[in-house]
Amino acid sequence: MAITISLVGLFGVALVILLRTRHLGCGSAFVAAMFGFTLASTGAAALVNHLISAIVKAIQNL
Repeated sequence: MAITISLVGLFGVALVILLRTRHLGCGSAFVAAMFGFTLASTGAAALVNHLISAIVKAIQNL
């Protein structure tokens, strides 16, 4: 668990830096994908799924 959370933090920081510097390419796509995969394996995955479901339901009700 500690390794997964540190990887999420590392990939998250790297993704923010890549987006801030507008350096988009194959490397940033890889970092974004790895951030998503590591985030999905943490305890935050359920929260993210609930949040996305709530947003989709809110959009459908508009």
